[in-house]
Amino acid sequence: MAAREEVDALIPVVYDELRTIAARVLGPDSPASLAPTTIVHEAYLRLAHAGDPRWKDRAHFLALAARCMRQVIVDHQRGKGARKRGGGWKRVTLSGAADLSPEREIDALALEEALRELEGNDPRQARVVELKFFGGLQNDEAAEILGVATPTVEREWRHARAWLARRLLA
Repeated sequence: MAAREEVDALIPVVYDELRTIAARVLGPDSPASLAPTTIVHEAYLRLAHAGDPRWKDRAHFLALAARCMRQVIVDHQRGKGARKRGGGWKRVTLSGAADLSPEREIDALALEEALRELEGNDPRQARVVELKFFGGLQNDEAAEILGVATPTVEREWRHARAWLARRLLA
């Protein structure tokens, strides 16, 4: 089955879940130009045109979708000139991360910058954040994708949340 056909088969199964994740990431005040539906559709297009799919199950598909949704949000913010020109930047909430209150909002570009810095310091912790925050995966699903034990993911998630809290809310 071609990549697009496989994406077409999986999207209906996980569409609502992806949309819910995108809505959570964006928060209640998302602009119409970056609605949860827009993010899911853009991620679909990127996945469909990615060539040979590398997923073997739902969790792996969600992991790839998480990366695509992260890229869509960041690309949108960069396109708006969020930081450099003071343009229509958007904040996203980190309600999925403890130590960061659900009401507290974080600049999407600041989050991306922090995740890139975290990737340089600890790539696995950054991947755990991506899988859980952008992908909505549970600890056991993230552990399977990363090839580690569930307690390792739980530990990495705690450390990454604390690091992000210090970095973003300082």
